[in-house]
Amino acid sequence: MLPRPTIEAFDRHLHRLSLRFEGVVIGGSALGLMGVIQRATRDFDILVPELPPAIASAALNFAKAQRQAGVELLDDWLNNGPMQLGDVLPAGWRERVLCIFEGQALVLSTLGRSDLLKSKLFALCDRGTDLLDCIALAPTAEELAECVPWLEVQDGNELWPEHVRATVAELSRRLGHGV
Repeated sequence: MLPRPTIEAFDRHLHRLSLRFEGVVIGGSALGLMGVIQRATRDFDILVPELPPAIASAALNFAKAQRQAGVELLDDWLNNGPMQLGDVLPAGWRERVLCIFEGQALVLSTLGRSDLLKSKLFALCDRGTDLLDCIALAPTAEELAECVPWLEVQDGNELWPEHVRATVAELSRRLGHGV
């Protein structure tokens, strides 16, 4: 699914249903809405708030209608998968969110740059995915260095900090930062 056309169509769907939703989206969909990446994504990860039942139902019905129209869209394309991340992001993250989509019925914000970068780097270190998204964000060497202390404490495994440093060093090398 391409983030912008999908969310624009969902905005129209919500408007027809007289529903409104405001949320914070992270992940590839956020990067797509920001124009950082131009690729399809699987879903829209809503960090906050928890999806109200009416919005979750509207999203499911929208997915079914999209599939009937030949558009591949998962039932859980709009989800709260990353909600727990909100508990561990650096203090004040809610004050740093930026609006990235404002429709008739739907307003989506995303994390500020430093927090969004941390979330993508955490995904890179944790799952081994998101490398291309991290490269597309084009963080500076200073931004990467600022993220490392936060990343190092996100997992209790004794090998985690070294894994984080190695992963960030490899990303830094790929970005041409001379590490």
